[in-house]
Amino acid sequence: MLNKSETPTDPLANTATLPPLPGDDATGSTDAAERPGDSFVQSFARGLAVIRAFDAQRPSQTLSEVASAAGLTRAAARRILLTLQTLGYVEADGRHFRLTAKILDLGFAYLTSMPIWNLAEPVMEHLVAQVHESCSASVLDKTDIVYVLRVPTQKIIAINLATGSRLPAFCTSMGRVLLSGLEEDKLEAVLAASELRQRTPRTVVDPAQLKSIIAQVREQNWAIVDQELEVGLISLSAPIRDRQGRIIAAMNVSGNAQRSTAKQMIRDFLPPLQAAAQRVSALVALRG
Repeated sequence: MLNKSETPTDPLANTATLPPLPGDDATGSTDAAERPGDSFVQSFARGLAVIRAFDAQRPSQTLSEVASAAGLTRAAARRILLTLQTLGYVEADGRHFRLTAKILDLGFAYLTSMPIWNLAEPVMEHLVAQVHESCSASVLDKTDIVYVLRVPTQKIIAINLATGSRLPAFCTSMGRVLLSGLEEDKLEAVLAASELRQRTPRTVVDPAQLKSIIAQVREQNWAIVDQELEVGLISLSAPIRDRQGRIIAAMNVSGNAQRSTAKQMIRDFLPPLQAAAQRVSALVALRG
């Protein structure tokens, strides 16, 4: 999260008139990229880059660290951090900045603007009660899946998953369901942009093989990933569709390989999972 500046004792003073530092250009970057178009607001994009510079590994950073992580000059990062601090999204402690809880308002706005998740949660809770395994829902964001809802049981994997967590799409069952809904050219682009690295000895990283697997997922309307993301984790997923039949999200059930094999999960969990996903899809269609 965010931290405090390396400069003045009163970082809130007159942030709008902070003088530029040497090497700072009009846009705040020493190597300002060519603008994509007149509608692109670079200062806003740089503000988002500063927010994204903070994560679980870097919750508290100095001005220089934020500037480096966001690809900005110190002067540009300083102005953005002080603006965010004035607005209450950042707090400072000495030379370090960190994000405040107010930043959650930005993500909460997405969740509250999508009533699908209010509809899905009780359905997922019922599914968890049936299968006694964790259930999650996610959407596709470029090469990643983003968790938007999770109903856990006991912890079965080392990765700490919660709303907003990201995982690579190519080696997750929800990711493969979501990728199966893409046109071929878009699928090619996503796979080309993905970091196809082996996370376990079972991880499929060959693009041609991945496309074949995703084609099968598209045909059968579900996906299973057997210990490709993490050793011991098996995940089974089904699509959530809108009234036009387009895949808008994915729902999964996660199990432990020590308790169930992939074949057992398909036999025992696929029917209730598909029924739950179809129920959410029907509710989405009714609500529009």
